[in-house]
Amino acid sequence: MYLTVEGLKDRQAWEKLGISVPGYDRQAVAEATKKAPVWVHFGAGNIFRGFIANLQEELLEKGLADKGIIAAETFDYDVIDKMYAPFDNLALLVTLKADGSTDKKVIGSLADGIKADSSCEESWNRLKEIFANPSLQMASFTITEKGYGLRGADGEYLPFIKTDMENGPKAPKGAMAVVCALLYHRFLNGAAPVAMVSMDNCSHNGEKLKQSVVTTAREWFQREMVSQEFLAYLEDETKVSFPWSMIDKITPRPSTDIANELEKAGIANMQPVVTSKNTYIAPFINAEGPQYLVVEDHFPNGRPKLEEAGVYMTDRDTVNKVERMKVTTCLNPLHTALAVYGCLLGYTSIAAEMKDDNLKTLVEKIGLVEGMPVVTDPGILSPEKFASEVIYDRLPNPFIPDAPQRIACDTSQKVGIRYGETIKSYVERDGDAKKLQFIPLAIAGWCRYLLGTDDNLKTFERSSDPMLPQLTEMLSGVEAGKPETYSGQLKPLLSNASIFGIDLYQAGIGELVESMFLEEIQNAGAVRATLKKYLE
Repeated sequence: MYLTVEGLKDRQAWEKLGISVPGYDRQAVAEATKKAPVWVHFGAGNIFRGFIANLQEELLEKGLADKGIIAAETFDYDVIDKMYAPFDNLALLVTLKADGSTDKKVIGSLADGIKADSSCEESWNRLKEIFANPSLQMASFTITEKGYGLRGADGEYLPFIKTDMENGPKAPKGAMAVVCALLYHRFLNGAAPVAMVSMDNCSHNGEKLKQSVVTTAREWFQREMVSQEFLAYLEDETKVSFPWSMIDKITPRPSTDIANELEKAGIANMQPVVTSKNTYIAPFINAEGPQYLVVEDHFPNGRPKLEEAGVYMTDRDTVNKVERMKVTTCLNPLHTALAVYGCLLGYTSIAAEMKDDNLKTLVEKIGLVEGMPVVTDPGILSPEKFASEVIYDRLPNPFIPDAPQRIACDTSQKVGIRYGETIKSYVERDGDAKKLQFIPLAIAGWCRYLLGTDDNLKTFERSSDPMLPQLTEMLSGVEAGKPETYSGQLKPLLSNASIFGIDLYQAGIGELVESMFLEEIQNAGAVRATLKKYLE
């Protein structure tokens, strides 16, 4: 059996394996999409295929849509060559349940997969054709927060961004220049309205997208490459809107165990690949069942009936509250605590960590005890229920192959939101954050993690982080197992408001974090001993 249009003709064989296949006329959908596209999505990876594409799949199955989604990849063109073209733009969604069972379905809503590459004339002309069509209602994005970045740590434009600014809309390379150029083409061909919907897992995502696109356009305007009228078009939210959203679903790297099971069942060519740009991807997507997408309902050219697929359509303020609830209290802070302590204690699975009484207690204390008194309640979701689902259902799911090493990436970019916001809320409420004990313990764990040695004093590879060289230099001279090597090296880090959002000493917890860190570097086993001291 093959995951292709031809392979799906033997519908009975797929259904015999418990795999549901599209019940609509996929060819008719593809043809209708080509004539009058309504939805383009930038970022063709796992979260898109395993979540967002499945939303449109549901609408197609219910007869509430007759068009598919066009996937456009801005970064890793191997994804299109290796996972879209060979499988006729089909994908196999494998939902992993906590009891070990799975739900499997073929996703057929992907009408096309295109490289968003201006140097590829055929692909670029196709994208321009799509954006010129007044039928286009929305472009959505899962390109990671880095995809919106224009400047480096020094505040200057990144080298490839400088090139994009100088080249203008004719030969864009970076994602933001590509999008800006396509919007310019839409403007020149009738200036029809459209919604640009970031679905990336970052706060104020719509604002980030708009700022980067408008900044690019302004640079082009200053070089007389675009008109003032184009800038006005981008700034007019009745023409081009940038709704905010909150997304939540775990779609970890594809598991070889699942690939082997699928192949054993008779489905060929299921093994994951690692692309030249280090994307881990497979013909299938393994994902958890729980999922949340909350979107600001601001679509000047209409939109698909997303609420019929379980999307919360609401206002910007509510989106912001849901995002803040998740990122600062109910999920992300717990993930980071598990990530750093998981690496220190030798874990390679988040689910396995949740069997560790100390680590389970730690996330309970951070989320349910310290976070809840200052949590933002969005109204449409209960913070207590959301956090409890995370702690007792989602994180312990042994069939979600997620690793602390993956989650530990870029922690320096996350701690200000994941912990700093709660710390600031306590300071605002009480004058200081001295009531906190478990969030400081998580921060101390991250500092201990930065030494690159585990609790047995063995070296491990730290996950990628843009500040890793700088942080390593800050902690220079400190050695785990040799507490005498510590002479206050943490102070510049803990007082850095650009990292934590606040000076932790001014918040009243800098000294506590330091003392916890000092306890954790005493000797082999000190990390575990420190956790036990504060948690048992």
